[in-house]
Amino acid sequence: MHTEMISNTFEENPPTAASHNALEHFVALAKMAKGAACLDLIKQVLEAPGVYVFGELMECPNIRELENGVNKNYLKTLNLFAYGTFRQYLEMKDQVLELNSTMQKKLQHLTIVTLAIRNKCIPYQTLLTELNISNVRDLEDLIIEAIYADIIHGKLDQKNSQLEVDYAIGRDIRPDDINQIVDTLQEWCDSCAAVLNCIDSQIHRANAEKVRSIKHKEKIEQEIVNLKKAIKSQTIDCDEAMPMEMREQTGQEVRKKSTKSKAGKSGGKLWFKNFN
Repeated sequence: MHTEMISNTFEENPPTAASHNALEHFVALAKMAKGAACLDLIKQVLEAPGVYVFGELMECPNIRELENGVNKNYLKTLNLFAYGTFRQYLEMKDQVLELNSTMQKKLQHLTIVTLAIRNKCIPYQTLLTELNISNVRDLEDLIIEAIYADIIHGKLDQKNSQLEVDYAIGRDIRPDDINQIVDTLQEWCDSCAAVLNCIDSQIHRANAEKVRSIKHKEKIEQEIVNLKKAIKSQTIDCDEAMPMEMREQTGQEVRKKSTKSKAGKSGGKLWFKNFN
């Protein structure tokens, strides 16, 4: 039953840019929010459905001012939702806001996304541990909610007790990870360039081999033509070198054989008539 619900969800809800559009509203408010209004705004963002990226909001000056103030736990909580997991929340509860049930479920959804990015087949046991859930039924319900929220696509493999992921949204990138991403992309570009060079080399080699093959074929064909001409020339030379008497004698022999052949055929016909 769960698997059918998931499959139907994929067809009806393709990935959209709703998360970014929903965040824009809060970014606009954050530019004007101060003090208690700014703190309340952060709580709203953490509860808001459809908002799963927070990087642009954290860049707002009014939000960044919280880093060194008495309300820095608000910014830490926002950072947790941007980069962290539910297990990390459990480990640092004393440093962040106390999350209500809506916030906790949202962070659990984001944790599934993080796990899906690392591994396309996630064992139930891993999910149960990372999400701090005690039974499989609650886990499957949470996964289905995440799929309806359009943050992952996949199916529940109940036989093998795992979640098979086909798609997951991207999460915010830590500034410290940018250099690593650049290095990874550069390695990928270098690998692509190496493959292209190898392909070009193979193409040049194949073209050179084709040219050699064509030249070899033309050479053989020309040799055959020259050989035919030589044979024909030798035949003509032999005929011209043959004495006149020998040529006449040869001609007579040919005519005699032709005459005998015709006579044999005529005699056969006459014998056949007489027999009748």
